[in-house]
Amino acid sequence: MQYFPKKLDPTAQAALLGDIRRIIGHAPLFVPTMPRSGTPMSVWMTNAGSVGWVTDKARGYRYQASHPETGAPWPAIPQRLLALWAELADYPHLPEACLINYYGGAAKMGLHQDRDEEDFAAPVLSVSLGDTAIFRVGGTTRKRPTRTLELQSGDVVVLGGSDRLAYHGIDRVLAESSSLLEEGGRFNLTLRRVTKPA
Repeated sequence: MQYFPKKLDPTAQAALLGDIRRIIGHAPLFVPTMPRSGTPMSVWMTNAGSVGWVTDKARGYRYQASHPETGAPWPAIPQRLLALWAELADYPHLPEACLINYYGGAAKMGLHQDRDEEDFAAPVLSVSLGDTAIFRVGGTTRKRPTRTLELQSGDVVVLGGSDRLAYHGIDRVLAESSSLLEEGGRFNLTLRRVTKPA
């Protein structure tokens, strides 16, 4: 795991937030649901890229090329994020998906692995915008010890190598810890390579 605190300065954060707002204008946020139970998750989400990560009761976790509610293709990944990937990912191919999670109110994310992709040689790159989140990360099994980091607006985390399948999650978001989002809360942007290159 690599941690880059304040990788994006306030000007870069505001510019990237503008990109995210435009994506949401074309691919509105929706509430994903858990497989089997259909329980709504506490985050809202959308995607950018050639494919996007979705989940629902009927079909479970998966990547697909269109928005599950509008049926429209996902918008392109912003160039600012592609430049960040080129700088930090240490991987020769572009990401195919940018999962956008919005945490508002009491939203959180339980410990999980990102393992719906074909190529674990590619890292997962995560960007925080907005309120500070208490990020928990452990090892590649649930029984391994965990530690926490306070992810602030502009911070970047890369999970790669032996930590690519590390369990991680968000314990809580610290309300009003950032003024970047007028509505409050936090966006987490996760860049992922989904398929194995030819």
